Amino acid sequence: MRQDRVGFVGLGNMGGRMTRRLVDAGIAVRGYDTDAGRAAAAGAQPAASMREAVEYADVVLLSLPDSRVVEAVVEGADGILAACRAGQVVVDLSTAAPSSTQRLAALFAARGVQYVDAGISGGAAAAEKGTLTLMVGGDAATIEALEWVFAPFSSKVLNMGGSGAGHTTKLLNNFLNAVSLAASAEVMVAGKKAGLDLHRLLDVLNSSSGVNFATLNRFPYIVDGNYLEGGLTSKLMTKDVVLYVELARELGVASLNASGPMSCFGLATALGYGEQISNRVVDAIGDVSGGVRLKSE
Repeated sequence: MRQDRVGFVGLGNMGGRMTRRLVDAGIAVRGYDTDAGRAAAAGAQPAASMREAVEYADVVLLSLPDSRVVEAVVEGADGILAACRAGQVVVDLSTAAPSSTQRLAALFAARGVQYVDAGISGGAAAAEKGTLTLMVGGDAATIEALEWVFAPFSSKVLNMGGSGAGHTTKLLNNFLNAVSLAASAEVMVAGKKAGLDLHRLLDVLNSSSGVNFATLNRFPYIVDGNYLEGGLTSKLMTKDVVLYVELARELGVASLNASGPMSCFGLATALGYGEQISNRVVDAIGDVSGGVRLKSE
């Protein structure tokens, strides 16, 4: 496997940041996105077509919204399957349904191409710093050989098992993320209405059994009016919760805690926050709780 040529398909919020890390590490990236300006903005060589990006590289990275888009990009008439060649590796960094991932892996395998699923965690800030956590599924030897690709944008790479294991782990993680963010948002709105000092409330929570990622890393900023814009939107968070519920159904696991985040992020979308960072769910809950904002104007 050459260690100097990468094709990157999907240069949005996360893909663009990962591309920039690769380019800054001295790796030549041929980028393709439906928004033609994104490749150059991320420092990549713009590809005129997806085929050009695929044919250029030995490793092709995907960062796309969901399985529906991944399937269209892979299986379309001018998609990756039509352009790929034996010996290539395709890495899907999207949040996708594991069952879809496994089906696509079989299609790629028939063409002599390794398909690796790599869920990512850490958000836009970690992508910019190169400190993402990757949870990866696929052929173990292939994953090990991808270290040069992963190193510029990740600080931890965990091999979770065979095809689909990376995306399965991502859905489990994102579901807990959704639960903790939604529940913490509700608690902070309640604390505001009760007249508590929110910084002191967070100090208590972060020193007690209520501590979670949102109380540690999000609300210390949100209470001062910084929503950490640029991360996962409420619409995408809802999509991830739906994917988790579908996975739980396929596994035969009772999904008893999904209604809370589904309601909260659905509410955020209905109230106009769908395209904004999911941290804005606290404002949606505040809106229906008497117009509460954590930061006093």
